[in-house]
Amino acid sequence: MNLPKELMSESGLRDMIGWLVHAIEAAGALIIFVGAVWAFLRFAATGLRRRSLIGEFNQIRLSLGRFLVLGLEFQLAGDVLRTAVAPSFTEIGQLAAIAAIRTILNFFLTKEIAQERAEIELERKTAP
Repeated sequence: MNLPKELMSESGLRDMIGWLVHAIEAAGALIIFVGAVWAFLRFAATGLRRRSLIGEFNQIRLSLGRFLVLGLEFQLAGDVLRTAVAPSFTEIGQLAAIAAIRTILNFFLTKEIAQERAEIELERKTAP
């Protein structure tokens, strides 16, 4: 396979990866945005139908949390890809800090989602 010489160079590869990073980060931002809009619309619709949102509120939070976790995973993937070609020590340090923060956020979001899901299942089993 004959690739143009500029794609084989480090600068060409950096440019191509730069576009991929932007696409992946845009996908992550779009996932978070769609999740936030969806959760808001569902919250508003539930509020118009009923006075009590407590039962439905947890379901909405769980769904929004799933969107946030997925969006953060895409953002982290973009950060990892950004440092894929000849990273400097500064870039590696920044990636480590960003990865740690996003991993911690994902961990606690996932833990909260699991806890909420367990509580909802328990309420369903004990409800008459």
